[in-house]
Amino acid sequence: MAQVAEAIPLPDASVDAVLAGNALQWFDMAVAGPEIARVLAPGGVLAGLWNLMDEEVEWVAGLARVGGSAAIGPRDTPASWRVATADMHLPQTGVAARFGSPEQAEFPHGQRRTADSLVATIATRAGMLVMPEQEQEATLGRIRAFLASRPETARGEFTLPMLTGVLRVRRL
Repeated sequence: MAQVAEAIPLPDASVDAVLAGNALQWFDMAVAGPEIARVLAPGGVLAGLWNLMDEEVEWVAGLARVGGSAAIGPRDTPASWRVATADMHLPQTGVAARFGSPEQAEFPHGQRRTADSLVATIATRAGMLVMPEQEQEATLGRIRAFLASRPETARGEFTLPMLTGVLRVRRL
């Protein structure tokens, strides 16, 4: 049986933290919020993590422009991530909020990549997968050409500057 945030098989107030990767955006917070609050000890933390591209780096900002919104999604850069996740812990219905004010922070890191591995990852993004095949090929072609044209990415392995975005809220 699959475990879901809407039905957590743990006793009341039994954990200090609930951590979700990129999956937090898929939770039905009208149901999952009260369930997560139920298993959290008083003052416990709900945290979500997202990998973001560091658009402060010029060539990464260029990649985002070339790839467009289908390749670089609404939670993939710090500015858009902050807006998209600020209220993610709140239910979309009239159910009472179970958590305090959100805190957001980003932490730098990098991923070792090649142009081919980065293009392969971008090709798996939801926005890319729903594109008509011809448009998808054209977009991936523009990304390949961009990466081939940049001194940072044209010669084998490189480090893709990333940030881990963290949203943290405390149980009320």
